[in-house]
Amino acid sequence: MAENRECASASSCSRESCEGCPSKAGAPQSMIEECNPFSSVKRVIGVVSGKGGVGKSFVTASLAAAMRQKGYEVGILDADVTGPSIPKMFGLHGPAEGSEMGLFPIAGADGTKVMSLNLLMEDEEAPVVWRGPVIASTVKQFWHDVYWGDLDYLFVDMPPGTGDVPLTVFQSIPVNGIVIVTSPQELVQLIVKKAVHMAEMMEIPVLGLVENYSYLKCPDCGKEISLFGKSHVEEAAASLNIPVLGKMPLDPKYAKLADEGKFHEIKNPYLADAIQKVEEL
Repeated sequence: MAENRECASASSCSRESCEGCPSKAGAPQSMIEECNPFSSVKRVIGVVSGKGGVGKSFVTASLAAAMRQKGYEVGILDADVTGPSIPKMFGLHGPAEGSEMGLFPIAGADGTKVMSLNLLMEDEEAPVVWRGPVIASTVKQFWHDVYWGDLDYLFVDMPPGTGDVPLTVFQSIPVNGIVIVTSPQELVQLIVKKAVHMAEMMEIPVLGLVENYSYLKCPDCGKEISLFGKSHVEEAAASLNIPVLGKMPLDPKYAKLADEGKFHEIKNPYLADAIQKVEEL
């Protein structure tokens, strides 16, 4: 009897397409979400890392600032919902407002448009204690419910790892390519490979690697000091057949700009190859 009821229910289903249903013939349906109907985003660049604390937001903000300085219309979707730092770096505070066209991102001093959960919260210091599906749903809303306007580039600052949010971004947003951020330690090879293999599984192009914390330049003699040991980024990149797009030193000036909310003023020559790669898309 249970089987009959189940069959009757299935046969009376009025939906034309049920994702994953074994009775659905043909190719799988795309999971890509529609962009906000009042917006046009030409290219989407994800900035990812296999582990936390490697400077992913720093690279995201640097790339966005550089493309803005070149005259492009740029936005940043802060997908690191539980650890947002982009608004602070650009000196932005909410609350973000909206209309029937969607939720409006907040523009920095240079015109870079930013949407982050911190711009929607009454208390910016309150923790976001949400489960993965809720966070993933929020990221999708930042894509289709935010009025981005006309953008040449939208950079997505993703949380570390290969969990719910990176998976949601790769499946729901038409990402044109990703930049992987790493650090010099030998452990990096394993971490980078995980990120690259996930991108390959999702058929997302990997533009290349950026290494942060590569060295500290002595202000007196100019000697480069490898605080985190010898770099292994070239070895990792060669084994995966992807380019190294930049090696960035520790520089107190960059930290000062971030703390003061003036990151739009940054000049980061170490990312010249990454900027060129993004511009070629």
